[in-house]
This record gives sequence, structure tokens and C-alpha cells, in this order.
Amino acid sequence: MADPTTTDGLAAMGAPADGRTRAYWDTRHRERDDLASGGHIGLDRPGNEIFYALRLGALLTLIGDLSNPPSPLFVLDAGCGKGHFARALARFGHRVDAFDTSPEAIAHARAEGGGPRYAEASLTDWRSPWLYDVVLCVDVLFHVMDDAQWSAGLRNIASLVRTTGRLIVADEDGQERSPLGDYIVHRPTAAYRRELEPLGLRHTLFKPYGFRENLVGFHVFTRIR
Repeated sequence: MADPTTTDGLAAMGAPADGRTRAYWDTRHRERDDLASGGHIGLDRPGNEIFYALRLGALLTLIGDLSNPPSPLFVLDAGCGKGHFARALARFGHRVDAFDTSPEAIAHARAEGGGPRYAEASLTDWRSPWLYDVVLCVDVLFHVMDDAQWSAGLRNIASLVRTTGRLIVADEDGQERSPLGDYIVHRPTAAYRRELEPLGLRHTLFKPYGFRENLVGFHVFTRIR
């Protein structure tokens, strides 16, 4: 089970839910540094550097290490926080769109620059005139407590994956629904498959972070039709 003070989207013990969630995240993004605000608030700066590096390395093994400037991969970072992964992927030559519901996070990300195009939006609201080669959603979905909102957000970002493209979402690889406090619920892999397989996405891989006791990892779904 994940520590309730860890990962991008992960709130502190007793963190507010429901209508106060956005205010909580705006405050956290404003008061914490660029890593702790969306990373592991129980770690020091070096620890968070390791945590981010491990996840970025895992993403690279899933996305690939090739870059083609005349024909870049189109990548969407859904729930990007302050843009750490979005900026890294843009540096690697990919064309990156990124969004988050927190105005504080998006303001910081825009100030950092680095290539991505940022917007304020929720998982259910984001729309795009084009499809993406890769859609990633890092440590966000298990903070969506309401099952209907979780389903709607997941299905919306899945709809933006092109044929043969990949949807990469973070959660545990469990068999049961696992609530943790009042701000986290880890859903079983079967629940993701039930939502995504009818949409033409096949579960092809689970890659754990491999970071200390954290059981979260990346689920990869590939669009086959």
C-alpha cells in the first residue's frame, strides 16, 4: 500500500477532499518546492530527485529512446503538476501538451518554459484537435475518489490515444479496490481493463516504480483499434 504522503497528487494525512481539493493543491504548489509539491512530501530534496529520476527512467523505457525532430512524438501529460515530466519529454524532442487543474502549478510550469504547451483543465474537460502517440497520467487517477469521475476522466484521456499509441497510467497492480484514508483509492487492474478494453485499448504491461516500499507503477495500454 502506498504511503499517503507520497507521489504526484498524493495529499498529506487529513488533506481536504471534495470541493476543497483544488484549494489544497493550489496551496501545496505555492508553498512547496518544485519537487515536493507534487512528489513525496516526506522526502528531502535528494530523495525526491531520486524518486523523479526513477519514474522518468521508467517512462523512457516505455516511450522509447528515439527522437525524430522532423516527426516528433505527440505526447499529452494529463495532470502535469508543475511540469517536471512534461519539460523532460520536451527536452527529448517530443511535442508535449500538458494540463492540470491547479492554476498555481500551471503558472509555475509556464514560468519554467522548456517547450510544452500548458493549460488549466481537468481529466474530463481536456479536448484536443489531434490524437497523441502517448498519453500519460502520473500519480493522478488514484486521487479521484468518485468512481464516476474516475471513469469519465480515464475514458476521456483514453479517447485521445491514436491507433498503436499508448496510454500510460499510474496505480498499483492489485486485485481489489483499496482505499487509503479519505484521499486515495487504488483500483484493481481489472477495473482499468473493464473501462479501456471496450474502447480498443489492450493492457500490455505493468512496470513498477521500484522505489522503496511504493507499490505503484505504470500500466501501459496500447490502442489496437
